[in-house]
Amino acid sequence: MEKRKLGNTNIEITPIIMGTWQAGKRMWAGIDDDESIKAIRTAVEGGITTIDTAEVYGEGHSERIVAKAVKDIRDEVVYATKVFANHLKYDQVISACENSLQNLSTDYIDLYQIHWPSGTWNSDIVPIEETMKALNKLKDDGKIRAIGVSNFSVAQLKEARQYGEIVSIQPPYSLFWRGVEKEIQPYCVENNLSILSYSALAQGILTGKFGSSPQFEEGDHRVNNRLFQQPHWDRVQKALDLLQPIANKYDCSLGQVAIAWLIAQCQTQAIVGARNASQVEQNIKAGNIKISDQDLAKISDIGTEVSKHFDDNPVLWNFDN
Repeated sequence: MEKRKLGNTNIEITPIIMGTWQAGKRMWAGIDDDESIKAIRTAVEGGITTIDTAEVYGEGHSERIVAKAVKDIRDEVVYATKVFANHLKYDQVISACENSLQNLSTDYIDLYQIHWPSGTWNSDIVPIEETMKALNKLKDDGKIRAIGVSNFSVAQLKEARQYGEIVSIQPPYSLFWRGVEKEIQPYCVENNLSILSYSALAQGILTGKFGSSPQFEEGDHRVNNRLFQQPHWDRVQKALDLLQPIANKYDCSLGQVAIAWLIAQCQTQAIVGARNASQVEQNIKAGNIKISDQDLAKISDIGTEVSKHFDDNPVLWNFDN
């Protein structure tokens, strides 16, 4: 798989990134550790050598699963992990990074990201200058190679960049969730920042696997995803019907079309999770699909009929924040 530069660094990342939120098990249902390990290994062997995780995914469980999957080939992969909003004071950042290093069985993290801005999820307000001071210290000490942010607004991103080099931002971005295109994407293009989009398949919606009436096992957080709720769900179904002929044209699945469209957008990489190796193999194939400019525009127009009805709240879910 052809690699791309992470921001202005010499770190090379893949356009499709292995997402491992589900490997943490918490807030998901029916996840098996052995299947997660096989999925991650399959991703790397298939060319997806960038892996995204976070300390909060299962309280470190996801990071430990990543280590079990690929620690023997650490030099072949790029690790991206995150410090949560409740650990943004100076000493907390340092401690959280040490824990992640231990969980990942490594002595350095390629990309260390602020998962959510301070103050979110009932966390303490911490000046971004303090957080960045800790991140710069970790970078100077060789514990991390680059700094990124996640779920930041452009204003928050600009403020963080006053105190150190930020190379990437991780927002929710998919064909059906397009808020990033208003301000964040133009800013990233102007400043050569990488966009690592999460929920690239709209938490599975863009695969078409849910049918007309989605059902979730107890404990699956996706039941709170606003895209699954009316009146958006009817628009989703109509859009998927319109996308199917395009998928047929390129002899691929709906999900593969959605990934191929996303990684064709400016500065954008797609973080895609998978429960098992079979799903990973399908995701890998999306990296080889070349969609014409005309069809990319057509796909964009179809997706806009879903995305344009959402407000500017960047949070995908109706959680209490």
